[in-house]
Formats: sequence, structure tokens, C-alpha cells
Amino acid sequence: MRAIGLVLLLAMPASAQGLEAARTIRAQHVLTEDDVRVGNAEVPGALQDPSDAVGLEARTTIYAGRPIRPEDLARAAVVERNQLVPLGFRVGGLTITAQGRALARGGEGDVIRALNLDSRTVVTGRIMPDGQVLVGSAP
Repeated sequence: MRAIGLVLLLAMPASAQGLEAARTIRAQHVLTEDDVRVGNAEVPGALQDPSDAVGLEARTTIYAGRPIRPEDLARAAVVERNQLVPLGFRVGGLTITAQGRALARGGEGDVIRALNLDSRTVVTGRIMPDGQVLVGSAP
């Protein structure tokens, strides 16, 4: 009889503490501590710690009371689509710079395409913290 009770106890789903939206969060909003709260979320993969979400940007709208999952968030955008950005190309001691137009929106470390305004060539590069798009080899 004790074994049956133990098996039933172990078979019950565990209620885990998870992170949920304290209010409706619109897409592209950078989360603050006021936007999230710890609640009872029984969704596998939901974030557990508020520090994992604060400072990140919502990819889609997250409704109040819904669990926040890692795939709902991304790094905050540094570059907006159609924004003028400096393009940089570095190899060894050689540095070439040009003016470009971002063809996508992205955050630090994201790889985006940009139009070189001088040559009208589309290039691919990684967004740096200052908003420069580094094309080619990393520094």
C-alpha cells in the first residue's frame, strides 16, 4: 500500500516556479524588472530567473500571465532596418570603411545584410556594439 502511494506521489506533475509576463509586452519592447514576475508556470522550458529576461527584447507579443520562454526573447536591436550604418572591413593592419544601409534589424553579434552605398553591393557582416557592421574577418 505504501508503494502505491509513493508511486502516485512521484507520478504527479511537479509545479515549477517560472517567469511570466506581469503585463502585456509588445514585440520589440526591451524588458525591465517591472515587466516580469515569478509565478507558477508548468510549461517546460520557461525561464526561471528574472535576470535571464531583463534587458532582452520581446520577439513577439507576450500576454500578461503567460510564461516567458527563451525563444520569445532576443538581444536588443542596435541597428534598425534602413538605418545608415558604418561598414568596416579589417584584414591585418588594413582597415576600409564605407557608408551602408542596413537591410535588416539586429542586435549586437547578429549577422545582417547591408547595402554598400558607394558600390551598390550587398554585403554580409556582424553588428558590433557601436552599431558598425563589420564585414569579412573579425578584429
